Amino acid sequence: MEHHCGLITDSKKPVPLKSISVTLSINDFVAAVAATLNYENEENIPLEAVFVFPMDEDSAVYSFEALVDGKKIVAELQDKMKAHREYEDALSQGHQAYLLEEDDYSRDVFSCNVGNLQPGAKVAITLRYVQELLLERDGALRYVLPAILNPRYQLTEQSGKSCLNIQSPIVPLKDLPYTLSMIATITSQHGIERVQSNCSLSTVQYLTDDKTSAQVSLTEGHKFDRDVELLIYYSKVHSPSIAVEMGMLDMKPDSFMGAPCAMVSFYPDIPEVEASKVCGEFVFLVDRSGSMECPMSTEKNSQLRIEAAKETLLLLLKSLPMGCYFNIYGFGSSYEKFFPESVKYTQETMEDAVERVKDLQADLGGTEILTPLCNIYKAPSIPGHPLQLFVFTDGEVSDTFSVIRQVQLNSKKHRCFSFGIGQGASTSLIKNIARVSGGTAEFITGKDRMQTKALGSLKSALQCAVNNISLSWDLPPGLSVKMLSPEQPAIIRGQRLIIYAQLTGLMPQVESTGTVCLKHTLQGKSLENRVTFSLPPKANANFTIHRLAAKSLIQTKDMGFDETSEEEREDVMNISLQSGVLSSFTAFIAINKELNKPVQGPLEHRVIPSTGIDVTMLWNSPGPWRNQFDQWELRSAECTSETNESPNFVELESEYSGMTNVAPIEETKKADTSTKNSNVQNEHKAFGENVVVQLISLQNANGSWKLDEDLTKLLGSTLKDVNATNPVKHGDPSVWATVLAVVWLHANGKDLKYEWELLERKAVAWLHDHAGSSIPMLVQAANSLLKLSVNPAVFGV
Repeated sequence: MEHHCGLITDSKKPVPLKSISVTLSINDFVAAVAATLNYENEENIPLEAVFVFPMDEDSAVYSFEALVDGKKIVAELQDKMKAHREYEDALSQGHQAYLLEEDDYSRDVFSCNVGNLQPGAKVAITLRYVQELLLERDGALRYVLPAILNPRYQLTEQSGKSCLNIQSPIVPLKDLPYTLSMIATITSQHGIERVQSNCSLSTVQYLTDDKTSAQVSLTEGHKFDRDVELLIYYSKVHSPSIAVEMGMLDMKPDSFMGAPCAMVSFYPDIPEVEASKVCGEFVFLVDRSGSMECPMSTEKNSQLRIEAAKETLLLLLKSLPMGCYFNIYGFGSSYEKFFPESVKYTQETMEDAVERVKDLQADLGGTEILTPLCNIYKAPSIPGHPLQLFVFTDGEVSDTFSVIRQVQLNSKKHRCFSFGIGQGASTSLIKNIARVSGGTAEFITGKDRMQTKALGSLKSALQCAVNNISLSWDLPPGLSVKMLSPEQPAIIRGQRLIIYAQLTGLMPQVESTGTVCLKHTLQGKSLENRVTFSLPPKANANFTIHRLAAKSLIQTKDMGFDETSEEEREDVMNISLQSGVLSSFTAFIAINKELNKPVQGPLEHRVIPSTGIDVTMLWNSPGPWRNQFDQWELRSAECTSETNESPNFVELESEYSGMTNVAPIEETKKADTSTKNSNVQNEHKAFGENVVVQLISLQNANGSWKLDEDLTKLLGSTLKDVNATNPVKHGDPSVWATVLAVVWLHANGKDLKYEWELLERKAVAWLHDHAGSSIPMLVQAANSLLKLSVNPAVFGV
């Protein structure tokens, strides 16, 4: 049955948004973006076009303007309630009006309303924003221009007011009526090594001989059918830096926007050392909603998300230190946990957990994360074992602030390491639950391996932290510092610290310098970094640092309408209006009063479609929402046959939004009628064909392996031959088995080494306790038996 989006014209012409063009300027760790949405009304009636779209959580939107018939109309930032009233009043008086607002319940979703778009009219709307760039574990700066807007699972009745309930229609990629063009200019004092992307790019052009400036663009005709991701690698990314920016001359010198603003960036190169002896309570909270049955990427034979999660859990379980405590939760519309409360990590509890991990399915419906979170926090703390929470989800919740607030309220008792799986994962949810708890956030897209990123975070959780962080300033007489960022007493390996401050007082009239000294402690040693900067600071027409500082302050206080106190709401409003940076409580409003044509009757609404759901995935995949989709299809057919018109997708999709969240269309192409078979194949691959994973699954909790037929079969030998070649005949056979397993891993699992390093360390530590000086002899015998040449040095001998 052919479906047309109910929000296109009767003549099947596309809705008014024609194209999106983006100009991106990246300077070191900051991106400045100008995105222009080009609209054209090809109908013979006036329209109101509504476009709901995602944007990164860290985006500080500070400018919104419309270009109508060559005339620029600059929007004003106002109290959101007032802006809504002015917008409605303007339309009722026949004016053109434009409204841009952030969703009340999530900081990474925006809606843009274009009101009274006259027949034949063309309008270009430009919004500008700046953002800090996320730092990947390998040192890459990550910029993402989101395209995928997944349905969000409603947690509360209040979140029914979310702009997400406008329910933008979802169309197949080939029918997406607008295209994207993007050009990026990158500059960095650190030197640009390379630029990578998940989309087709032009060749990188270096604009300077020292490679401190480069330019790259998307290839022509790019369909905005996936999140656009850029990874930028600098030569000296760990160098501390400071940037100082002059304030606005027409503002009071001591005001937020009038005083100079500084941004200090600190990303210490923390050496990886032996895992900390301090134990902990490790709780793994894993999404088991229906969309976890989708592939990790569009690559052929891509592992299913749920299977990648199972393999990740196996690796995490094998890598935990002896003596710690752990538990595993699965969540969807309901939740399940392996143990009534966290249990001590022993051979017995580990084996029990591993067997249960193998049986996990994506069978729990929607994405209700708040209830299991509250259950985890209610459990009593285990003395000497700080809670380390690992959250894995590909889903969305519409009431994001409720989840963030719950994590924040419990931030003193734990750290949260969050993982967003697939395109469209909520940056607001993933980044903030990590930020408010002092953990790290990771996004797993394309060819990224969940296993690698999760084990990297576990390594960080077990490492020594950089602590006792403090800043001291050496400034010319008459100048002082006011800190804008909250204190952060410690950061862990892989984290970056960005601190904002104001310089107040008398600025020197002649050229001079200031110094910031960043002191910290690592493994008991006191260290410091000094960075010198020039004064007076340079002017920046975009006031980038001021706006980033404003966004940082807003993020710490703004928890949406239901979760923000009156006092904090007032603070957020003041910061937002002073800086021009959008918040939950403000909106941009622009009115073109030159157009004064009374509207005859209500404006026709056109909601701009987006990519996000592949209905064929719903149709062909098993899951509790299959029957719901059948009913949705039936309603659509009835609507069409009764009225002989396209169905009202606003109405239908509001029902649809109650179903389990569904993965982006781009990532679910493979979920066709062969889904069931591919599921079986992927499960077999996860715990069958992958010999490295099979070998790891046999490891004991203490790091050793048992010498039995299961192990020798994986090693390509027999139990008889292995026993016959054991150079220590009367010793513990587990010593020989463990040496063989580690030697085999080094020879056959090199590509996945980052994922088994922790469990290998346990094995080597166990061998040093049980084999001692005989290790070199055992390694030589293992190489001879397995016909390998692994260096005994890997065993620390």
